[in-house]
Amino acid sequence: MSRIGKKPIPLASGVKYKVEGNTVTVEGPKGKVTALIANGITLETKDGHLLVNRQDDKFAAFHGLTRALVFNAVQGVTAGWKKELDIVGIGYRAEMKGKNTVVFTLGYSHPIEFPLPTGIEVTIDPKQTHLTVSGIDRQKVGQVAADMRSLRKPDPYKNKGVRYSDEKLKKKAGKTGAK
Repeated sequence: MSRIGKKPIPLASGVKYKVEGNTVTVEGPKGKVTALIANGITLETKDGHLLVNRQDDKFAAFHGLTRALVFNAVQGVTAGWKKELDIVGIGYRAEMKGKNTVVFTLGYSHPIEFPLPTGIEVTIDPKQTHLTVSGIDRQKVGQVAADMRSLRKPDPYKNKGVRYSDEKLKKKAGKTGAK
C-alpha cells in the first residue's frame, strides 16, 4: 500500500471537486485547477476529507502520484503556491513592464523581456533584486521560476545570477596562479 496514497486530503470549507473521466476539477476561493487521475483510481469524500483509493494492486504506481496531484490542486485553490527568487550581481535587476511582462537586466548587452503565462503573478521588491512568483497551479509556478532562473544561472565562482531564495550554492576556488 502506498503510504502517500492512503493519507487523506483535508478539504477546506468552500472547496468543491468534480470528477469527469480522467480529470478532476478542484474549485476554491482562489480559482479552479484541473488535475489528471489515472485509470483505476477513485476519489471519495469522507468526514470532510478526500480519500484516494485504487481498484487493484496493479495501479499502485499511480496511487501516490494521483494523491499528490490532487493535494497540490486543493492546496493551490485554498492557499496558493509561491517560489521566491533572488538576483545577485552588480547591476542585475528585474522590473515589471505592464501587468504580464518582467524585464530582466542580467549583464547581457540587452534587457530580457519575460512574458508571464496566465494565472501567474510576480511581485518585485523595491530593491528590484527579490522576486516572488505565485499562482494556484504548482507545476506552472515552479516552471516559471525555473525558466527565470535559467536566464542567468548562478556562477560557481562568484555566485552571481538568479537563484532560489532557499538555494545553497557551493562556491568554487579560482585559479591559484603561477609562482
